[in-house]
Amino acid sequence: MPDLTTIVLFAAATLALLLVPGPAVLYIVTRSVAQGRRAGLVSVLGIHLGSVVHVVAAALGVSALLATSATAFTAVKYLGAAYLVWLGIRRLTARPDGDAVAEAPPATGARMFWEGFVVNVLNPKTAIFFLAFLPQFTDPAKGPIAPQIVLLGLIWIALGMAGDGAFALLASALAGRLRRSARARRRLDVTSGVVYLGLGAVAALTGESTAARA
Repeated sequence: MPDLTTIVLFAAATLALLLVPGPAVLYIVTRSVAQGRRAGLVSVLGIHLGSVVHVVAAALGVSALLATSATAFTAVKYLGAAYLVWLGIRRLTARPDGDAVAEAPPATGARMFWEGFVVNVLNPKTAIFFLAFLPQFTDPAKGPIAPQIVLLGLIWIALGMAGDGAFALLASALAGRLRRSARARRRLDVTSGVVYLGLGAVAALTGESTAARA
């Protein structure tokens, strides 16, 4: 297993990376602003269940297939992109509820959880990131690589949940006043839709050159 020094270095590198908001953070912030703290925190849980899948895949070498096979990479890439675009279109076409102060009924916890899971698990960029990043802190001389990757992945997930949870809490706190206005909620719908469409476009275009070289 990795020694304490390696784990500390890994944790420091992870925290540095987590300070830079990526697609998962944008997704969590969007849900928090649109539906509040609970939606953001449930989305965090779904996102990081998806991270578990990527960690296990990296440990078993499945992610290597995505990095070297154009067909597998493209299939997963466009599944994720299509889902994000669908979310964006749904938000953009949501009908405003007039001048009523009450919010529209929120999505169920299960729905928010699994949406977060799907957004993360169908992101091939995340799979390739774990494959590229985690092995840098492993050492074959200290035992099998797979358990080392799993341990590092669990540390990443724990730190990620803490960081993403903070983003969710901050976003929901700042969005409280906006959610009281029907006009503001419509603007949030439009903003959310644009964010989802943007993430879908990024997912569709990311790694295109990598797939072409595979």
